Amino acid sequence: MTPPESTPPLALLFPGQGSQQIGMGVGLSEVNASAAQTFAEAESVLGWSVLSLCGEGPMERLTATEHLQPTLLTVSVAAYRALLDRMGPDWLPAATLGHSLGEFSALVAAGALSFEQALKLVELRGKAMAEAVPAGHGGMAAVIGLDAEQVEQVCATEAQGEILCVANLNAPGQVVVSGQLSALKRARQSFKQAGARGVIPLKVSSPFHCALMGPAARRLADALAAVDLQTPRCPVLSNVTGRPHGDQAAIRKALEAQVVHPVLWTDCVSWVLDQGVRNFVELGPGKVLAGLLRRIERSARCLELADSLGLERLDAFLVEEAA
Repeated sequence: MTPPESTPPLALLFPGQGSQQIGMGVGLSEVNASAAQTFAEAESVLGWSVLSLCGEGPMERLTATEHLQPTLLTVSVAAYRALLDRMGPDWLPAATLGHSLGEFSALVAAGALSFEQALKLVELRGKAMAEAVPAGHGGMAAVIGLDAEQVEQVCATEAQGEILCVANLNAPGQVVVSGQLSALKRARQSFKQAGARGVIPLKVSSPFHCALMGPAARRLADALAAVDLQTPRCPVLSNVTGRPHGDQAAIRKALEAQVVHPVLWTDCVSWVLDQGVRNFVELGPGKVLAGLLRRIERSARCLELADSLGLERLDAFLVEEAA
């Protein structure tokens, strides 16, 4: 099926760490040749089977950031290629935007990075992040029900010389913090006293998007300097600015900064919405970004496509979208 001529603009969402689940991408690889080829390419580049890790786990190995980053990238690119089979090789989305790690998937979909380049970069990124902070010394938590200013005030008070900061501005009333575990423990009660409805630990292995990741950012910068980037074929939103990426040098700088900088997800989504886009496809496991999208703009529509069921629903989604 090719998309109807009247199909409105469609933006693509690519999830990051925290969305993983055993079985992700396996069903899609069984029904779509492009998805299956994507897993085969990843194994060839990485030297280990992403498909086996997705299907069999164990979850402890899957969640380890050095494995999870290339695995999530592979699942998202497999889903994107399955989508492209339906939309046609010349089809372009209105924009691509990825949350943290997902920004690399978004750049692949926009033609700025090859899949092989991205795999090597995120494998290094994952290893560098894992090695930047000893296991058990850092973490992240989602603070529900407070605005960014309230969260920042608690972080400033409870850091007490340690690292604790805002890491993700995900949606109104959902702010993620990152830092040393001792500081996170101190802040938990203070967030609740300030009115937070919940403080939810995230299933990640390191404290991302804070100053503790400085060594990882420098290692990624060195790797990015050797990569031949291309101009994106469509707007790709930068997590650091909440606006489309600029030229190749600007992309390198933004990807380095993203490692230690808060993810301005609400700003990214808002920019796309401001272009008149109301239809999205989330390409990867889970429904995290679809849920955040609804919190940002209730009128927006989102199809989750990471398995054979999502692929089956695509045709109806496109028809409804064009109606």
